[in-house]
Amino acid sequence: MDNFAKRKYLLAAIFILVALIYTVRLFRLQVLDNNYKQYATRNVLRRVITYPARGLIYDRNGELLVYNKASYDLLVTPRELSAFDTTSFCRILDIDKAELVENLHKAKKYSSYKPSVIIKQLSPENYAVLQEKIFRFPGFFVQARTLREYPQRTAAHALGYVGEVDRAKIEQDPYYTQGDYIGVTGLEKAYEEELRGQKGVNFQLVDVHNRIKGSYREGRSDTVAILGKNLTSTLDADLQAYTEYLMQNKKGSVVAIEPATGEVLTFLSAPTYDPSLLVGRSRGANFLKLNKDTLEPIENRAIRAAYPPGSTFKLINALIGLEEETITPLTTFSCSGRGSRPIRCTHDHYSPIGLRDAIRESCNPYFWHAFNSIIRKYPKADQGYNVWRDHLLTFGLGQRLGTELSNELSGNIPQDSYYNYYYGQNGWNALTVRSMAIGQGELLITPFQLANLAATIANRGYFITPHLVKSVWSTKDDPQDIEFERHETSISPEHFEVVIDGMQAVVEESGVRYYSKLDSITICGKTGTVQNPHGSDHSVFIAFAPKENPKIAISVYVENGVWGSRYAAPIASLIIEKYLNDSIAPRRIPTEERMRDANLLNPIQPK
Repeated sequence: MDNFAKRKYLLAAIFILVALIYTVRLFRLQVLDNNYKQYATRNVLRRVITYPARGLIYDRNGELLVYNKASYDLLVTPRELSAFDTTSFCRILDIDKAELVENLHKAKKYSSYKPSVIIKQLSPENYAVLQEKIFRFPGFFVQARTLREYPQRTAAHALGYVGEVDRAKIEQDPYYTQGDYIGVTGLEKAYEEELRGQKGVNFQLVDVHNRIKGSYREGRSDTVAILGKNLTSTLDADLQAYTEYLMQNKKGSVVAIEPATGEVLTFLSAPTYDPSLLVGRSRGANFLKLNKDTLEPIENRAIRAAYPPGSTFKLINALIGLEEETITPLTTFSCSGRGSRPIRCTHDHYSPIGLRDAIRESCNPYFWHAFNSIIRKYPKADQGYNVWRDHLLTFGLGQRLGTELSNELSGNIPQDSYYNYYYGQNGWNALTVRSMAIGQGELLITPFQLANLAATIANRGYFITPHLVKSVWSTKDDPQDIEFERHETSISPEHFEVVIDGMQAVVEESGVRYYSKLDSITICGKTGTVQNPHGSDHSVFIAFAPKENPKIAISVYVENGVWGSRYAAPIASLIIEKYLNDSIAPRRIPTEERMRDANLLNPIQPK
């Protein structure tokens, strides 16, 4: 009897519990949830991401370099699909049926319950037509986005571009979902977190006809998107445009830096491309075309091309020799001109020659003797070589400078182990690596590093990490200025004066003066002619101006430009003149036109 009573009470308790669960559930649906009647009419709760406008990018003078324009993505939730007129749908969107079918298949494969983007970056015109007829196509809806716009159509490699996020990044960062956009290169990538802002979410009630009926819970569950922060870049938009004007139909790069701050004034990899090509639905096709171009316009030569520095490197060998006290400003060496050994000079000049004039004449034998004296100062060649190499590293050579731009190359200042491997321990000496004396051989330096070298000499021995952004801000009244590190070289400041005097002599007393000397500005520079086994030699020039309190330091590298004085020096002087005077003197217009019209894209030029 007791067991029967226990079973009876247990069954009763179970029935009461089940009834209570159903009662609570019905009460919640019919009383507490004021949207019940809407759900009863088969409404769907749709979670719509609201994307913030990406931050704007300005130049140093407040000119707009990058802004946003309206765009729209078409999404689909596969489980909500029903039969629809595909012909009409494709006509509205200006796509073919095969593309639509393929995209729907991908969406279903991704998830039947989650929305997927099937058509990206609809134009405002297509969007307007679709919005009027979207009720005919259950399961589809439109999401507002923004695309980048470039009023200046310049600085493509510095600004970078935005593309769709890949699966690896989605797995790494939960902020991103399929179909999101992300900075891929340039400042867009470097300052992605600041520029992207914060996504918001809107919950909408949509009826069976795909019409929005209102906000869920009157918007109380929604979150507001937060706009991306703006950037003030260091670039000068007018100077950037002028640099690209001069470098059209040429390969190479130009980087200009304000020495006192490390701010990059102009940043060009040539040939360049219109950044608006990598925006919109044609982006993929345009990228493929640019990527296949044999001139490699996508490649960022300013930080990704490492070249021998040529005679521009003689300046550092002079500074190291002065610091190591193996030469003085009055030290002279003999030069036999074109018959010199073990390194020949490029031309005949008076001999013996001192340091200042050796820089002016770019005397190869002088700098071989200077280099040799540094190495031979120490008991063993590798000891002297390592002392020499350590000095170079303090100039930022042989390592990444730490710019915001990704994929920067470090260049190459070989370690002694490299030569030990090929020649054996104690099997080599200064003569073995003599090409280092004149900036050839295994030495590799990027144009960005060369510009920083010019800025370091201009500063008499230090540099600020070169950078392309001055500040990040939400409102102009609250800029967040970015600080960058100061780096001291191992060279004493007093040693720079004789080298700078030699650089002034290059521009004012050598053949460079005919196309590069300015009337009102003292330019200090050094040419370089870099050997090229594949065609005409490369033209290189580094400089800064004015001599005192310099405002601009620059490197110009023109592939197949033959001599440093033929193209690189005149282009650099024009850019300096444009920046400091805001115009080009009438007597210099023929030089400007000659630089602009020169077409060096044929790699083999007559010497």
